[in-house]
Amino acid sequence: MPEKIIRDPVHDVIAFRTEQAADALLFGLLEAEQVQRLRRIRQLGMASLAYPGADHSRYSHSLGVMQTARKMIEQLRRLTSISEKDELACLAAALLHDLGHGPFSHVFERVGGMPHEKITCRLIADPDSQVHQILARHDAALPARVLDLLGEGPPSFLRDIISSQLDADRLDYLLRDNLMTGSRYGDYDMQWLLHSLTIDSSGSRLAISAKGVSAVEAYLQSRYHMYRNVYFHKVVRAAEGMVKLALQRAKRLAVQDRLPWPPRDHVVIKALLGQRLSISEFTDLDDVSVMHCFKTWASADDAVLAGLCRGLLYRRLYKTMDLSHLCESDALAAVVRAQDAVQRAGGDPAYEVLYDEPSDAAFDSDPGDDPTSRDADVLILSDSGTLTPFREISPMSQALNRQLMFRRLHIAPERAEMVRDLIQTALRAAAGPAPEDNPRGERRSQP
Repeated sequence: MPEKIIRDPVHDVIAFRTEQAADALLFGLLEAEQVQRLRRIRQLGMASLAYPGADHSRYSHSLGVMQTARKMIEQLRRLTSISEKDELACLAAALLHDLGHGPFSHVFERVGGMPHEKITCRLIADPDSQVHQILARHDAALPARVLDLLGEGPPSFLRDIISSQLDADRLDYLLRDNLMTGSRYGDYDMQWLLHSLTIDSSGSRLAISAKGVSAVEAYLQSRYHMYRNVYFHKVVRAAEGMVKLALQRAKRLAVQDRLPWPPRDHVVIKALLGQRLSISEFTDLDDVSVMHCFKTWASADDAVLAGLCRGLLYRRLYKTMDLSHLCESDALAAVVRAQDAVQRAGGDPAYEVLYDEPSDAAFDSDPGDDPTSRDADVLILSDSGTLTPFREISPMSQALNRQLMFRRLHIAPERAEMVRDLIQTALRAAAGPAPEDNPRGERRSQP
């Protein structure tokens, strides 16, 4: 029996029985240039500066998402019929879901304004892409079916497998990132969670049976630990902030025609300026091309850009001051003090001071006015058939989000000690004398 085997650190054996048309298609997609490009996009961006083992790629993650989707479909097939066409579309969507990701995780797209979801859909829809050609050769309608699962198709349990609070993407990246960072915080019982998968009474949405509530709680605990210890690690956030500043500086210089290299038709510059890239140009946009720019810019005449790039290349990262104990107004006041101090010292606060707080919740359990939203809560199906949002059964999701909030100040190394001393002095002055130094015994509240 013809069979292609890939050994994976999370799922062990990922097999493709290439005498079967569906598996032959999936294995063919792996060889497409747009999918092979994902080997050159690191899954966790700059996280290897904190966790040296975290150099795994979006290619390995995409394989893992496809394999996880396989396992989810295998479980759901015990409960309902799933056509071969629907299964293939779901597995292809799982494999291709990250196709449009730019370099350095989400940082690049925020500077260049290139949302990876839209680019993914374009790469699948464009007849010039190898991915589209492989899908269309198998079935002319297959690209559209894949796009329905990745885009704005009607709600369905197959679409939930691709994107929801309990999708194959999250199920894979938590285990993979946990393993590759060596953090040992993000493990959870995937087998029991998969065994607990079910479908609601309407047959349209993914749900968890009542016996799986504890497995969902363990899964959320895993997400909490990975956010707290990996994704929100102060070194990771400082490095990502520096990447963003370097790209913003390069973009500004390019707009002003003050960036001597690369030329304006280079894929990195075109992407930073928000220009439309051809399929071949986007295929050439990866971590390698941006890192090449960083290496060149490290000796640039522009001191700001050169300093940021040297810091990233040689791990001379911004120092972090934790402001989480302060209320928002006091934290922002501390930022203003830091910016003023850097300005007075002859520095550029726009590039030497970074204020950082999370903008995305680790678990968005409130879909707002749209209960069919992809971000809707995990649904729990009781033995009596009642469907209940997880947040009404367990307070864990809201509690974990509250605990993950932080406020930090990242400061250029040469300014860090000065800024730290200034802010700490200001905070002590605002707090007033300690009780034992207060002759009238009055207690003063902290800011």
